[in-house]
Amino acid sequence: MKDNNYIPAPIDTSEVQLPPDVAALTEVMARNVHEVWAETRLKQGWTHGERRDDVLKTHPCLVPYDELPEEEKDYDRYTALSTLKLITKLGFSLKKQ
Repeated sequence: MKDNNYIPAPIDTSEVQLPPDVAALTEVMARNVHEVWAETRLKQGWTHGERRDDVLKTHPCLVPYDELPEEEKDYDRYTALSTLKLITKLGFSLKKQ
C-alpha cells in the first residue's frame, strides 16, 4: 500500500561542522558513491544511453565520475557530505590511520 502522506524526516545535521580533514573525504566518497551505483546498475543489466529508459535499462550517467555533469557530481557530493555529517552527529568520529 502506498502512503501518499509520506514526509521524509532526515536527522538534522545542519549545525555539524566537519574538521577539514574529514570534509576532504567528501570528493573521495562522492566518487565511490557513483562507482557503487554504476557497478550495481551494470550488474542489473543497465547500459549507457543518451537518456534514462527504465524499460531498455539505459542511463546517461553510466560513465566515469569525471565525465558526469557537475549537477550529478553535486548530488553524489551531497550524499557523501550528508553521510559524514550524520556519522558525526551520531557521536562517531573518524580517524585516519
